[in-house]
Amino acid sequence: MSPSDLRGHNDPYADFDEDARRLWSLAAEAVERGEAHRIPDSAVADLMTAAVKLYAAKADGEDRSFRPLHGRYDEVVTPTEALTAVTELLRALRLGPMEFGLWARRRPEDYHLSEAAPAATQEEA
Repeated sequence: MSPSDLRGHNDPYADFDEDARRLWSLAAEAVERGEAHRIPDSAVADLMTAAVKLYAAKADGEDRSFRPLHGRYDEVVTPTEALTAVTELLRALRLGPMEFGLWARRRPEDYHLSEAAPAATQEEA
């Protein structure tokens, strides 16, 4: 076995990126085909919970933020899709817009691009 093969066996997260891409591809295909109903609600809840927990652990644990979605603006996730998900996340935790407004923060490394941002920083998707 090569050293890279051994690393995969010792690292339970070695295939995480590949698995995430596969799930993203399957989910995007289901949505595009109008077949989201074929994916169990419990599976969506598992994925949403995992994504929220991982994002928070990385953002808070590493004291940084990063763009949590594909695309630069609304090429992949529309504002309606994002607000639908965020609203249901808040409802699930019995939170409202007031709590969200109090908690929201903008960090210096925020990925939101300004009109004056140099083109090199806009390459991140």
